[in-house]
Amino acid sequence: MEDIEVPHYFTCPISLQIMKDPVTVITGITYDRDSIEHWLFKLHNQTCPVTKQPLPLNSDLTPNHNLRRLIQSWCTQNSARGINRIPTPKPPLTKDQILKLLKDLTLRRQPQIKIIKQLQNLAAENGRNSQLMAETGVFEHMLCFIVTCVDDQNNHDQVLITEALSIINLLRPRISPAELDRVRARTDRVMDSLAWILGCSFVENHVKGEILTLLKLFIENYSNPSELGRLNRQFFEYVVGVLKGNMGNNDKFIDIALEIIMRICPLGRNRVTLVESGAVFELVDIGFGSGVSNKRIEIVLGVLFQLCCCAEGRAEFLRHKGSIFFVSNRIFRLSSTADDRAVKILSLICRFSGTKQVVQEMVEVGAVLKLCVLLQTHECDDSLKEKAREILKSHYEEWKNSPCVGDHYPYLNSTLSS
Repeated sequence: MEDIEVPHYFTCPISLQIMKDPVTVITGITYDRDSIEHWLFKLHNQTCPVTKQPLPLNSDLTPNHNLRRLIQSWCTQNSARGINRIPTPKPPLTKDQILKLLKDLTLRRQPQIKIIKQLQNLAAENGRNSQLMAETGVFEHMLCFIVTCVDDQNNHDQVLITEALSIINLLRPRISPAELDRVRARTDRVMDSLAWILGCSFVENHVKGEILTLLKLFIENYSNPSELGRLNRQFFEYVVGVLKGNMGNNDKFIDIALEIIMRICPLGRNRVTLVESGAVFELVDIGFGSGVSNKRIEIVLGVLFQLCCCAEGRAEFLRHKGSIFFVSNRIFRLSSTADDRAVKILSLICRFSGTKQVVQEMVEVGAVLKLCVLLQTHECDDSLKEKAREILKSHYEEWKNSPCVGDHYPYLNSTLSS
């Protein structure tokens, strides 16, 4: 192609290329549609690239038909010089088109898989489409669709579920926390249905990872946290299953599952269900893993404390041969948060389950020694020292003759007797 001088108003201020589909924004500047939509929807910018004036995300993009015809005419005139004619762009997606597809899906006017595929292609095509689809309620509609598919236990359509999930994952970044809570409230079985998918062998792990993220977002944005007590038992089993390696030993998935469990375990009914689902053993085993991050250990200790607040949790905790060692071994090794949670766990065990065997094990694994040292450490918080003092005082008669306590006897004797 020969060197041709292109009229400057034919080129997009962003891409600096000849515009194929010129559109004008509210600031009066014209851009190529692909470029300005990428700027708005993909990069999440909210200013006009040229004027720097505010540019709302849902700002109208008005087709500049006159300019497009001028560009097409110019391209035709210069075709002999290597300029390709720009085809007339297809009209942008409209809300009416989306609503028609959703209606057709509900009424089964076409094969459902065909409509789902159309919606998936539209959502993946560009940011404008996905934004418009989110605003039109496609996200909620797909969740309802999945609930319906899951409820129909005699006809689980794996392809439909998988494709609907892909649409949800494409639209999720467009959904605000308030919208998530509203959608969940309207679709009361959505949490259980999504959790059920975690146990499906036909769903790939990376898709399940997106489902975990979605579940976490739903739980974080419950307007009424007490409603978390209504979750189905299978929900707990599927989430605990992530800790058991049902989705592979993926650190990201495990961390998300731990955060979900941390959110739901403060409710008494949920604690018992988590214990019955095998959470305690999995949590302790995670603590013994190599290369475990400090944050993960803090969450594990936090969940174990919550579970040990119920008798079932304490019994299961003590059934694990390494539980007391794991908890006491974390004192002084991570953070003040970890210290606080570890001591609180030991306090619950000593107060409600302090049998002769448990008390002796605390000496053998070094838990009592850690508490003795903690009581004399200046850096520790006074409330934590008080909790350690209570533990040592509760079984002082059994521990005072042990070697670890003997080294601290004069200090402890005066402190605990005061």
